[in-house]
Amino acid sequence: METILSVSSNVYVAGACLAAGPLVLFVLSRRSNLDHIPSFGYSTWIGSYIAAIKYTTNATQILQEGYRKYKSTPFKVAASNSCIVILGRNHLDDIKKLPDDELSLSEASNDFANVDYLFGKGVTSNPYHVVVTRTHLARNIAHYYPDIRDEIETAFNEILDLKDNEWKGIPAVATIREIVCRASNRVFVGMPLCRHPDWIDLNSQFAVDVMTDAFFLNMFPKFLVPLAANFVKNTARGIERAMRHLDPIIKQRQKYMSDYGEEWTDKPNDMLQWLMDEKQEFTVKDLTTRFLTMNFASIHSTSNTFTQALYHLVANPQYIQPLREEVDAVIEKYGWTKEGIAKMEKIDSFLTESQRFEGTLTASIRRKAMKDITLSDGTFIPKGTHILVATHAIHHDDAIYESANVFKPFRFCGGDGNPMNQIASVNHGYLPFGFGRHACPGRFLAAHELKTMLAHIVASYDIKLEDNSPPPNNTHFQVFVVVDPVAKIMFRKRVQK
Repeated sequence: METILSVSSNVYVAGACLAAGPLVLFVLSRRSNLDHIPSFGYSTWIGSYIAAIKYTTNATQILQEGYRKYKSTPFKVAASNSCIVILGRNHLDDIKKLPDDELSLSEASNDFANVDYLFGKGVTSNPYHVVVTRTHLARNIAHYYPDIRDEIETAFNEILDLKDNEWKGIPAVATIREIVCRASNRVFVGMPLCRHPDWIDLNSQFAVDVMTDAFFLNMFPKFLVPLAANFVKNTARGIERAMRHLDPIIKQRQKYMSDYGEEWTDKPNDMLQWLMDEKQEFTVKDLTTRFLTMNFASIHSTSNTFTQALYHLVANPQYIQPLREEVDAVIEKYGWTKEGIAKMEKIDSFLTESQRFEGTLTASIRRKAMKDITLSDGTFIPKGTHILVATHAIHHDDAIYESANVFKPFRFCGGDGNPMNQIASVNHGYLPFGFGRHACPGRFLAAHELKTMLAHIVASYDIKLEDNSPPPNNTHFQVFVVVDPVAKIMFRKRVQK
């Protein structure tokens, strides 16, 4: 009954907020002075409310049509509680060059997901974890690759638990999320915690809890968010649950740091220790919150990305054999090594094309103007304006990619026998990991996890859709692309032919 009352209260409050939506949008559009930027999908403030509702479930088509109409010219769309200015690839260098005190990623993220209310203000005011990730994680990939490979192989064996030559239906989203959680946490906090069932469950669920809380708070105008935040408890409960696991580990490491200083025998070389070595935060709650912030970003994006690639593979089974032949040849020569993974050109291209073709976001590179700015083409962006780049439309632009609306899994192969390793690339035409100095700092870890998982699957299993089942479809919510959460993929041990 308590849960029902809580949900009902949330619905009533959200309903009141949505009812006030037209007035909020009107006030915001007047205040942000965006009349000089063309609107797409509406021409009046009443129309903006209707357009905002359409944007919730049809953002992909709206942004695609707006991009096609305006191409290199900024335009604005109505979202749930504001108007967003949409930029094209010709503005990417502007975004890259402007400093954070003019265009801010952290403030945009905070406005969109209300990070301050879910994680506390320290995450946005002092994002030192980004520097830690950029400097330590990429540098240690070679050191950690054997552990990543071992965890992925062990997780697949334990979760799938296949017998003889039986086919077994596996829930794709839940399975991949658990495997990614284990592989990432093997690097982030190590053994044995990365395999603890409750730790896996809470981290797998935490991504869902944060998104649920964020979506709920995002329905409200900013002045109501402090009130609405009293109704969301999922994120806070997840942090408290994680603290029970990390408390003894953190306190033990703090004792060693106090007793032995910077170095001691068998000092851990993992993400948790890198955070602690920065000496920016000291309480178990602060370190746990910071740690979960990174885990959330890693698990959610990597698992969704790989599940999409897996769906593309079972929908196009003709590509399994050429991928398998490549993996077999590389492993025979190089073994399961970082060097070997780097040689898997078709594996890399398949994953790259899957991200280009669908991806997890239809628009990204979100920023907030912290002061009035003028772009290189003369477009004036008032202080407080949110901007987005229409990444899905760019990825489907025939001027950039030949037959852009056709899934071509080997389009990124180099053609000269040398792998191009495009999946972790950041350039004007390929934007799944962002652009510029704020490009995803963990993309190299994600790339190695993605490539290792796909290579492991084609080398170890036969896979197919369930009998008479159509390929899974994605659902679009605002700019998010949500993979089918219940689809099953059939697995069996690879039958040698």
